[in-house]
Amino acid sequence: MQTFLRHPLFRPALALILAAATPSPATGLCLGVLLGLTMGNAAGSITSEVGKQWLQLSVILLGFGLPIGLVCKVGSASVGLTFFSITGTLAAGFFLGRVFSVGKDLSMLISGGTAICGGSAIAAIAPAIGASSTHTAVAMVIVFLLNGVALLIFPPLGHLAQLTQEQFGLWAALAIHDTSSVVGAGAAYGPEALALATTIKLTRALWILPVSFLAARLHGQKSGARVPWFLFGFLLAALARSLFPTVAPLWAGLTLIGKRLMVGTLFLVGATLTREDLKKAGGRPLFEALVLWGFVAGLSLAVIKLGGFHLSLPL
Repeated sequence: MQTFLRHPLFRPALALILAAATPSPATGLCLGVLLGLTMGNAAGSITSEVGKQWLQLSVILLGFGLPIGLVCKVGSASVGLTFFSITGTLAAGFFLGRVFSVGKDLSMLISGGTAICGGSAIAAIAPAIGASSTHTAVAMVIVFLLNGVALLIFPPLGHLAQLTQEQFGLWAALAIHDTSSVVGAGAAYGPEALALATTIKLTRALWILPVSFLAARLHGQKSGARVPWFLFGFLLAALARSLFPTVAPLWAGLTLIGKRLMVGTLFLVGATLTREDLKKAGGRPLFEALVLWGFVAGLSLAVIKLGGFHLSLPL
């Protein structure tokens, strides 16, 4: 029995069963975290890789639920906000890194993960700046913890703040670290929130490339970041939906598969967290990440509530 539980395919198989059994992203994440903290993760690299591939596939499948015109409208309308929010977050992270005496590399990874798209941004920026594996692991753990908390608390907070679906989708895309939890929180809030949150978050993910390039130059490195090719798959899926509207039931089915696959993805993301990982986080980097996240979430919510930025979509 113990050998079976430690088999590399045990967690992916369990994730598929869970994806079929429940539409709740939060349930998937919580059960994954529970499994990781109680049983560890002997096949951590495999679980992480499968989760990464599933995330990319689920994002592509979600593209079949959005017309390409909507994707372009959201992307173009939010580009200015995206630029200022990312640069502002990076600047605040640099300042807080000095305040909490966090190393330059680690602070950059935490700031990049908060500003752009969580673990994906960290994975891209780390080799670009020559960060150590220890710093990369610590940044990943911290951002993952806050990302998981965000999935659980953002929908209730959105209702408490009486946010519309459009407002919540915008807030989730700006203030939640990773694409997986942005999609999960958006899905929990409603279809319009999901569409807006997913599109804006993927638009932000494209900033991995220029930010990694600039960070590499500032750190005296010549390496760059990998192109996030799955984003182009998302755009092609949205284009296919618009070009062939007569097969709408097919697009709806693929979108539903994408949503359910995201539940399994979040389970695998949670299952990679172990008690050893929690010990790596440390106090000062965690405090920096918490304060930075609080600043981004609070400021973005205030701007949205005060009408500083608004999107009205024909969904």
